[in-house]
Amino acid sequence: MASQAEESSGHQQPPRLAVPLWQNRSYLLLAGGQAISEVGTHVSDLAYILLILALTHSPAQVGLVGVLELLPVLLLSLHAGALIDRWDRKRVMIFCDAGRAFCLLSIVVTFAWGHLTIFQIYLVALIESTLSVFFDLAERACLRNVVPREQLSEASAQNQTITYVSALVGPPVSGALYGVGQAFPFLTDALSYVASVLSLLWIKVPFQQQRQPASRALWKDIKEGFRWLNSQPLLRLMTLMIGALNLTAIGMNLIVVVLAQQLHATAFATGLILAIGSIGGILGGMLGPFFAKRFRYGMVISLICWLTALILPLFALASNLLILTLVLTLYLIWGRIMGVINFTYRTVLTPDEMQGRVLGIASLIVRGSLPIGMALTGVLLQHFGGTMTVLIFAAYRLLVALIVTLNSHVRNAPRLAELPSSS
Repeated sequence: MASQAEESSGHQQPPRLAVPLWQNRSYLLLAGGQAISEVGTHVSDLAYILLILALTHSPAQVGLVGVLELLPVLLLSLHAGALIDRWDRKRVMIFCDAGRAFCLLSIVVTFAWGHLTIFQIYLVALIESTLSVFFDLAERACLRNVVPREQLSEASAQNQTITYVSALVGPPVSGALYGVGQAFPFLTDALSYVASVLSLLWIKVPFQQQRQPASRALWKDIKEGFRWLNSQPLLRLMTLMIGALNLTAIGMNLIVVVLAQQLHATAFATGLILAIGSIGGILGGMLGPFFAKRFRYGMVISLICWLTALILPLFALASNLLILTLVLTLYLIWGRIMGVINFTYRTVLTPDEMQGRVLGIASLIVRGSLPIGMALTGVLLQHFGGTMTVLIFAAYRLLVALIVTLNSHVRNAPRLAELPSSS
């Protein structure tokens, strides 16, 4: 794969020679910029909580910021996806990162002047989340134009590994910086967005294929996206399946915390369990390309659905913290393998001009299920405890696994290399 696409009289295509990703200059710049930005995001995430508690002494105020960060996902995903299919994706990403850097710098400046208010934090959280909706959709949609089709699974795995490693590195860095000065985590995140902007500016390949200027109402584009996705049985089921599984997946950390407390774990031990378990996500990301390339989609996805359903009761049977950690690691390995496979298949099957809309619909369904799943987990834990909650979730996942396995479109889905090429 060449480091950058050659100019042509039509539109530029992604590199075609399958050299390792680490020799693809454009991908390295994209992934490197996002790695720095991801760490910065996790640094400021914890700092938001600490700063709001310092200003208000109210956990409820922290919860309100969480709601404000979720609203743009629910309200704008469909429109953002349609606009991503119209606009230049690279420019969108640069604008969003520059805007997020400016927002975070505003916190640093007003804090230094002694004029930072909780209202400003609310506003920054809302604007930053809005820009993130557009950036995330554009970043995922552009990947097929940066790496060749046969390396999409590796690129997806690398990106997910970056996310997991950043989640491990960010919080301790945030705590250390916050101890030096309360504004330092926000300055660090702002600088990480600047680094991302620079990396995007250095990328020469286009992030989308050549397209015609839009001349119709935006809602018609959104409607077309729904119609197209509905006409693709495999993608439709995949999207609904991920949303259904996320109802139980989002609350797993909370379940693990409750089960660890039942085993008399200290706060440090509980955090260590979650950190070690996250290594399972990293391993799963590394294994994802192997399963995506060598097995039929229906076979591996059905297998993972059954395995994760059968692993869940093991949480309830864990008699000590070591077993609990091993079960969590095993669960996250298979969950991350599924994530890599689903992303790769969806990217290959979706035409470039539909990427934003399909991702927007998927984002609305998948991320929209997260607060429902977290609330459901909390209610079940409150009324039935950790053991019964995982058994209920296991029964639910067994039902999902049965539906997926019986679906003919899933059973007949070919290997990745056998998929038809989308334009």
